[in-house]
Amino acid sequence: MGYAPGMSGDAARTFDPEFPNLAPDVVDGYRNAPETMVAEIIDGELSLMPRPRLEHARSAGRLGADLDGPFDRGRGGPGGWVILPEPELRLGPLPDVVVPDLAGWRRERLPEGFITGAFAAVAPDWCCEVLSPSTEKVDRGRKLAIYYREGVGHVWLVSPTLHSVEVYRRADIGWLLLATFEGDAVVRAEPFDAVPLDLAGLWAL
Repeated sequence: MGYAPGMSGDAARTFDPEFPNLAPDVVDGYRNAPETMVAEIIDGELSLMPRPRLEHARSAGRLGADLDGPFDRGRGGPGGWVILPEPELRLGPLPDVVVPDLAGWRRERLPEGFITGAFAAVAPDWCCEVLSPSTEKVDRGRKLAIYYREGVGHVWLVSPTLHSVEVYRRADIGWLLLATFEGDAVVRAEPFDAVPLDLAGLWAL
């Protein structure tokens, strides 16, 4: 399960004070993961995924750039957000350690000094996962469950292969799929519907 068993005396010192609820081998694997892998801890278990392929990185980078101007910097849009690429999130009591491709927070929710930290313990208002064959099952399953549990308001799932963007809103009954946008459409998608988004830019070289 990934929980540290009860221990006392010298044995208890083997547990990492930063992650006292996690098994030492899980923490060790996370801290010493190869640079070619993305390390996460989900439900107390270590998850290692290969670094994104180029088309994956391209779509994530383009989307982040498109949202940064109007929503983070307030240029041509309403501002009011902090948007970060691949932030480390530590969420929940274990905690779960997850790295979305993009995440955004409404500025009014953020504590002073938030941006100086090595990781975020405040759940985002929006997360985006760019899907790949090696990550899609986890992104759609265990990570979406974590985001829902922590109160994330919106999630986007972007597929560079299918040229699609799925837009989800958190609801009492679970994730509500608001829309699936495809191809080179120009769309307005929550929570960034104040400014149109040209999907063609996400797939273009």
